[in-house]
Amino acid sequence: MIGLLGGSFDPVHCGHLRLALEARQELNLDEVRLLPCGIPPHRAPPVASATLRLAMLSAATQDEPGLRVDDREITRPGPSYTIDTLASLRAEFPHTPLCLILGMDAFLGLPTWRRWRELLNYAHLAVAHRPGWMMNATGEVGELLAQHRVADATGLRRHAHGRIVLWTLPALDISSSRIRALVAQGKSVRYLTPDPVCDMIHTQRIYSST
Repeated sequence: MIGLLGGSFDPVHCGHLRLALEARQELNLDEVRLLPCGIPPHRAPPVASATLRLAMLSAATQDEPGLRVDDREITRPGPSYTIDTLASLRAEFPHTPLCLILGMDAFLGLPTWRRWRELLNYAHLAVAHRPGWMMNATGEVGELLAQHRVADATGLRRHAHGRIVLWTLPALDISSSRIRALVAQGKSVRYLTPDPVCDMIHTQRIYSST
């Protein structure tokens, strides 16, 4: 079973990487693919170029065989719609269970996504939430969850797509925006992102204001 974690990764940080590793362990995934966004359809473009973001991701994951960088959203022209990415992966892996990893905020915002109701035609959804969190299962997203939820990851492997599982993610409060702000202020971002990424940010002055 392949996990899929998308994002701008501008830059990748330890929160992203820990989420990917936690998902791999909790959901018993064979690998997690990190999919950097090319052109975000719902937000401002990334600050760092696609080339730099790919390089930082590669540096961050080089010693972790369970994580793999996938550049298909960056190399595909046009906005990076998740539905197009899932269709591409499903064509490449017609029988392998695919599992799209989402945070709860992203899951609750699904109705704003392009062709969001079709996502389950291509993949499972693995929704990470904080300890003690409870969802108010109402509205379109609540109905989707009620119809497709399984109790645990075991229910995902029986099918190639179409199920939703909720799993608990320990809090790790790190954000790319904070890292960019700290760099712009000339402050250290060590321990917020892996050392090879820190080195790249410093030597190439990726987010520096001067």
